[in-house]
Formats: sequence, C-alpha cells, structure tokens
Amino acid sequence: MIVTQTPLRLSFFGGGTDFPDYYRADGGAVLTTAIDKYVYVIVKERFDDDIYINYSIKEIVQSVDEIRHDLVREAMRIAGVKRGVEITTLADVPSTGTGLGSSSAITVGLLHALHTYHGRLVDSRTLAEQACRIELDILERPIGKQDQYISAFGGLRAIDFHPSDAIDVESVRAGPATLHRLQDRLLVFFTGRTRSSSAILVHQQRRIEQSRTDLDRLRACAHEARDLLMAGRLDDFGRLLDTAWRLKKALAEGVSDSAIDELYSRALAAGALGGKIAGAGGGGFLVFFVPPSRQDDVRRALQPLRELPIAFDPGGARVVFNIHR
Repeated sequence: MIVTQTPLRLSFFGGGTDFPDYYRADGGAVLTTAIDKYVYVIVKERFDDDIYINYSIKEIVQSVDEIRHDLVREAMRIAGVKRGVEITTLADVPSTGTGLGSSSAITVGLLHALHTYHGRLVDSRTLAEQACRIELDILERPIGKQDQYISAFGGLRAIDFHPSDAIDVESVRAGPATLHRLQDRLLVFFTGRTRSSSAILVHQQRRIEQSRTDLDRLRACAHEARDLLMAGRLDDFGRLLDTAWRLKKALAEGVSDSAIDELYSRALAAGALGGKIAGAGGGGFLVFFVPPSRQDDVRRALQPLRELPIAFDPGGARVVFNIHR
C-alpha cells in the first residue's frame, strides 16, 4: 500500500500569467505558497485484475480505458499501471471548486503514488511536468501551471515562467521570523459556496490579448511582492494584495460578484489591508492580510463565514506510507 500527501496552495500574486498563451510572449511570474491542507492518494494492490477507484463515486472497471475519472485514467497511463489496483482519493477540504488548487494536487498525488507503486523515485520537477502534461496537454483544461509546481515543490515560492517554457522555482529568501509574521497575518474564510472554475478560466484565456496590460501589471506585482517579503515590509505586501485583487477582477466575468465584493468591503472596513479570492474566483475561499490587532474585528465583520486556519507547508508532495508485500 502506498499513501501520498500533497499540499493545497494559496496563490498570492500573478495568477493568470502562468497561462502558456500569456507567458510564451514575455514571461510570467507568480508568488504562491503550499499550505497545511492536503490531498491524500492511496494505492493498494488487489488480488484480482480489476481496477477499483474510490472518490465521490466508486468505479469498478476492467481496463484503464474504461475509467471515468480523467485524472486517474491519465495518471495510470503515464505511470504504466494497468490493472489490479485500488485507488482512493481523500481531501482535507472540498476537493473541487474551492480555489486551493485541489485538481492539480490530486494529479501530482496520483502520479507520485503510482510511480512509487512501480518502485520508481520521481523528483518534484518531474511530478509537476507530468501533471501539467495531463491537465494542459492531454485533457486541454484552461488552466495555468503554478498549481502543479507549488503542490510538487511545497514552500513559499516565486515561480517564473519563461517564453521558452522553462520554469524556475525559487524559495523566497525571507527569514523565518518574516515568514512566521506573514503566516500570522493571513485569515482565510470559506464563502459558503464552491464553483466550477472552467467557465471563468475559459473566458480569461480567451481575453488574454485584451487583458495583457493588466496581466503585465500582475506579473510585476509578483516580483514586487517577493522583494517586499525579502525586505520584511509586510504591511506593504498586504496593501499590494488589494492592488492585485482589483486587477484580477478585470480579467474575466465571474471572478467576483456583488456578494463577494460586499464581504471584501466589510473586511477592509474592519481592518484588513488587502486580500483576494483564492483561485479563479466566483466562490471558494477568501484570504485577507490583517494586522493582529484587527483580526478579531475582521472575524466579527465576516460572521457567519467559517474560518480555515492555515500554516505554510515547506515540504511539498511526499510519500507518507509505503509497504510492499
């Protein structure tokens, strides 16, 4: 039996500039972090040759081609696992529609578990590249590449996407005290609704040329935010979140709406310096940068939203259980 643990993520800056249709012109950049909320994938050998898959539904099939769960199907193909396994996926938060990168975390976790099942050690970059291949190239999903990389590598990362398709993943060179202070200033709340990001992302992808000026500014925000963290200027980091959120809302219809705007305004009035919706928008989780002295005010202003305590995850995708018969 193999069990992998793969972190979800919070993206701070640069979302949208990780789309190949954008970064292949002038490059893209994001600032993002893995968090201590996880997707778990369990792969267990079966006595028979059937394939059992357990997620929100249960599948029992005889061949990989029959699998309806597209991420499982394509991960099995890439890893070369053909039969006689039971695969189960579990998640700490709802696995779809939350904006925390769960789809890519599942893909990375599946690949990690299936390669390990075959006795192969696969590094973080290979996991990320193969996950991108599945989601962008094979399944042609309208998404970028940051989620796969941050789930695979973990940590708080500055990720640069080059026109050549080269991708640099760097740890943000900020001291432990700065990272601890940043973590303590983030409040995350569930809006109470999940959403399918596909329509928003399709619209955003189609508008890349029209939105290029805003995307250029979002890329610049990612670089500026990295520099602010390295300098320990956390309040300026929080205010920059507000600037980037206003740019992000212009990228596509549905990123925000009157209900989300109302929640955001209430949080700022109560003392948040900035914030954003996690992921593509339209629902899921809201994240705010709030000085400690104002956090209880923000919590009261956003009642009855449920808060999600988070911490940064430094380790990325990992195997937490590995027993071969």
